[in-house]
Amino acid sequence: MVVSGGVRHGGEQGVRDIVAFDFDGTLTVRDSFNSFLVWRAPMGRLVSGLLRLTPAALLYVFDRDRERLKSSAVAVFLKGLTPEALEAEAEAFCAEVWDRFMRPDALETWRRWGDAGAMRAIVTASPEITVGPFARRLQADELIGTRLRLDAQGRITGPFDGHNCRAQEKVERLKARFGPEVRLKAAYGDSSGDVEMLELAEEAGMKVFTGRP
Repeated sequence: MVVSGGVRHGGEQGVRDIVAFDFDGTLTVRDSFNSFLVWRAPMGRLVSGLLRLTPAALLYVFDRDRERLKSSAVAVFLKGLTPEALEAEAEAFCAEVWDRFMRPDALETWRRWGDAGAMRAIVTASPEITVGPFARRLQADELIGTRLRLDAQGRITGPFDGHNCRAQEKVERLKARFGPEVRLKAAYGDSSGDVEMLELAEEAGMKVFTGRP
């Protein structure tokens, strides 16, 4: 079972131009998932959780396996939550941080493409369910992100359903949604995890948004 962010789907490829935005560091000034984990955890639980993550963090130094490190963080901080509980927390987080989190120049470009009738997609390595409130507030046509796995009781387990949505996985997820020949009118990102997605775009913007609230 998969938990995602509940964003509506737009029209089909060929009817509207598709514009893809990375989320963390592109539309926002910092990583949203790490910020969310810090925001929701009392200091004692945060410190305890970080200590439990130490083995995974040390292993990451050697193998650079982002997927394993992130799934370990989900298991430590979110395991056992229902999607409804996590989504309610994500909604509260979005409402609290929006005004100091979103890049004004990125939002202006987002609005410009919307006014032009483009299908606007957020393609992110963060979990779909935690980015969902931001995507809905932005009126995104698509949200493509990392999906969290649920157990038989409908609770978050830790491992992902599929892969961490970064690098080539962003391309694979875009192809799964829009077809194997998908091309993007434009794409925007800020890190090495966005390079492959930007290669699909006519207009590729790497680190073009620098505004702060």
